[in-house]
Amino acid sequence: MGLARSVVDIDAPIGRVWQVMLDMDRYGEWNPFVVRIDRKCTGEPELGEDFTLNVRWHNGKGVATHERISRLDAPCRAADGVQRAVLEYDFLGPLAALGAVRGRRLQLVEQSGGTVTRYTTEETLHGWLAWAAPLKWVQDGFERHAAALKRRCEALEAQATARA
Repeated sequence: MGLARSVVDIDAPIGRVWQVMLDMDRYGEWNPFVVRIDRKCTGEPELGEDFTLNVRWHNGKGVATHERISRLDAPCRAADGVQRAVLEYDFLGPLAALGAVRGRRLQLVEQSGGTVTRYTTEETLHGWLAWAAPLKWVQDGFERHAAALKRRCEALEAQATARA
């Protein structure tokens, strides 16, 4: 088993962060890790939807992984007063079907007050071949992804504020 995780605070409301996360057609404009998402549908993603992530490792090489959305909870305020939203997807493909490498990526956004949103992304890898997965590369990618999401959301929020 292996775990990759990154957390960043974003100076933008949860709605802005969620909007950027779900705009999968524009990932290539801002994301240095997930450089493209191939989907059969357009618009916002849907629960159960299959797609292909095209990721770029820190060394410039890339890989395509097949995924399925297993959880898609839009922002809502919980009983504890915190707004939360979740996008989660499962790794598909031959390695997953054989039980060699199974993975589930969680992306959680939380806003407890003000306009700062905490973004957490993590993936836990399981299976008899999980030890061979490039976990350090995934960790690096998650950190680059989180930092780029922060920059993108804060820039869009600044533009919206300047227009208001």
